[in-house]
Amino acid sequence: MKAIFYLKTCDTCRKILAQLPNTENFKLREIKSQPMTEAELTEMHRLAGSYEALFSRKATLYKERGLKDKALTENDYRNLILEHYTFLSRPVIVDGDSIFIGNNKKVVEAAVEHLQQNTA
Repeated sequence: MKAIFYLKTCDTCRKILAQLPNTENFKLREIKSQPMTEAELTEMHRLAGSYEALFSRKATLYKERGLKDKALTENDYRNLILEHYTFLSRPVIVDGDSIFIGNNKKVVEAAVEHLQQNTA
């Protein structure tokens, strides 16, 4: 899979997308209007090693629902991500067997470097 999962209303996602080289062959998925499928999330899980790694604790719903005070399981993380797009840490860049999750500066730099080295 060559895909970038992002939110078009997120300024950070837009800035990161503008920095990414060689993305012509990637499928851009705006997760609010085109929610990810269970199969796509399963593939992300395989690459990331856990659903927790894909989960965003910055989501407003995370605080509103009091989830920080609960012991969430991998299944909980999976179900929450599938339930609402805001629970996915974004953007998620999937390039074959490589995955880059979130907007941490080091993650973005690693994604840019990876994409520069792996031209279309």
